[in-house]
Amino acid sequence: MPEAKSYDVLVVGMGPAGATAAYELSRAGMAVLGLDKQAHPRYKACGGGLSVRIEQILESDFKTVIEHTIYGVQFTYRGERPFLLESSRPIAYMVMRDRFDHLLVEKARRAGTEVHEDERAIEFHERPDWVEVVTDKGRYRTKVLIGADGANSVVAQRLFPERRLRRMPTLESEIGIGQTPVYPGEGKVLIDLGATERGYAWIFPKKERLSIGVAEFRGRPASPKGIFERFVRDEKGLATLTVPQPFGHPLPLYGSRNGAGGIAAPTALVRHRALLVGDAGHLVDPLFGEGIYYAVRSGQMAAASVLGSFHDRQRSLLDYDLAVNREIYPEFRIASRMARIVYTVPRLCHSLMHRSQEVIRLYYDVLQGRETYQTFFLKAKGLIKASFRELLREALPFS
Repeated sequence: MPEAKSYDVLVVGMGPAGATAAYELSRAGMAVLGLDKQAHPRYKACGGGLSVRIEQILESDFKTVIEHTIYGVQFTYRGERPFLLESSRPIAYMVMRDRFDHLLVEKARRAGTEVHEDERAIEFHERPDWVEVVTDKGRYRTKVLIGADGANSVVAQRLFPERRLRRMPTLESEIGIGQTPVYPGEGKVLIDLGATERGYAWIFPKKERLSIGVAEFRGRPASPKGIFERFVRDEKGLATLTVPQPFGHPLPLYGSRNGAGGIAAPTALVRHRALLVGDAGHLVDPLFGEGIYYAVRSGQMAAASVLGSFHDRQRSLLDYDLAVNREIYPEFRIASRMARIVYTVPRLCHSLMHRSQEVIRLYYDVLQGRETYQTFFLKAKGLIKASFRELLREALPFS
């Protein structure tokens, strides 16, 4: 058997997290191999929503693959009590994952990444100075291994066996709508907080498609397919459309349950010479499930830690864990607290959002990068308390 070819960094999975890490490392002069079990461009079932804050971390060429720009959200509760709140500025961009991911892969390739498509990583053998990666087509040695291979990460399963984090069920379908007007309207998405047991359903417009899906964020539904079918059946805006059977995929939300029923921080994202980024590291917003922004950001942070460890003996790959704990996990902890409330009492939360629309405007500021979850939460508490007191006065007029 020929000797394994050596690289500075090997990236398993060339989605947004892996392709971003490969791009950053290659343009800094590292020898990088990127493996993907599929060929790009490849279809991926995904809502495809990018919060506008992505502009702060991605070069502007990503805008060439934007399918739709979102300015507002129509909120409903089990198909009823709709209200729309719009922003004067964009809050999100919609993309198709085949085009978006392909753009990032090609950027990494042009920067110098050696990309092997249709090649599946199978085994990983750790040594003191390198990791050997065995695929269905060859063997490679790498000084650093980056696991960017999604919610069902093989890297995480093999090299991070202590990780036991939650993956929630998600079903999604996409339907072609041609040149007909998009639903729920130009520049709008729909979010239904009561359509699932403890999650939400959505309709996201693309250029000539609608992405329709349901996701659970807490607990385990008895029948995800039944929830999806009920949402499609009851949603009036879909009455004239034939929605194809949905694809199922796990949503690797941040956090795991601790013994007290709360959310505990996940285990480390660095082990020896391996790092986990994006969905492989469960870096997905636990409130509304946004993953692409955090995939890109974690890819950048992982690349920075790798470069630091190569160029400065005082630095190590553990800098990546520290960076995530400093920047991302504090946001997720707040989002987890909010999710616990929203998905436990969705009807009440829908009513409060309707009455206190300034809270939603504050959340739009988070999506636009002008607020963090932490500053949002501090400002929103007072607004929500005032709305709740108003609801109580109406429910108890004699008080």
